[in-house]
Amino acid sequence: MEINKADQWQFLQNYTPARIARGRAGHSLPTAELLKFQADHAQARDAVYSELKVLDLFQALLSTFNLEVLRLQSEVKSRSQYLQRPDLGRTINQASRKILLEEDASESDICFVVADGLSASAINEHAFSFLNHLIPKLQAENWEIAPICIVEQGRVAIADEIGFLLKASIVIILIGERPGLTSPDSMGAYITYQPKLGLTDESRNCVSNIRPEGLNYELASEKIFYLLNEIKVKKISGVQLKDEMNDKQIL
Repeated sequence: MEINKADQWQFLQNYTPARIARGRAGHSLPTAELLKFQADHAQARDAVYSELKVLDLFQALLSTFNLEVLRLQSEVKSRSQYLQRPDLGRTINQASRKILLEEDASESDICFVVADGLSASAINEHAFSFLNHLIPKLQAENWEIAPICIVEQGRVAIADEIGFLLKASIVIILIGERPGLTSPDSMGAYITYQPKLGLTDESRNCVSNIRPEGLNYELASEKIFYLLNEIKVKKISGVQLKDEMNDKQIL
């Protein structure tokens, strides 16, 4: 039996963090690679059950931007329920709905929603830094920005109701994506024009893997700033809106 035989595709590890070319011991992975797999799997599971640092995020947003910040919750009562009942994570609870209605919001160009999703770790690590790149770009162009909403136990579609109640033309939700074995802290951004209850995924544009090891904050903010301007001008989003931005433009 050959032990720890080198994999002929090992050079590909120079180009991707994907779990390829890990070698073998007989018909199995080498012990070291098996232990790394188990550690990455545990890290991904931990990310799913991680908790949103609401107070830290609230204070950071409030002290940095000249914007109101609201704390909201979905109808989910616990993390186990969040995983078992995705539908409850798509709607805000009565207390949060009351908060938004009492805002008596005027019309705005955009509403930012920040939700834990399937990896609160991603939001804890990346949401503020990303917004610190994007919001100043919008403020420089005189975009009218609604209160920023932090949502606990939220799914993507929860932004539709929030954006509608705050009378925003566009809503963008930053949310922790499903953890991968090499990316437990990946953040996604979903953008919707004319948000309202009942919309489905074809109505949204998605920019995913926002993190330093993926699409970094500056590149992600440039990409999303482009999409937001396209949506504002063309008044469409989702599958109707084609991303014609050349990535070389933001390099």
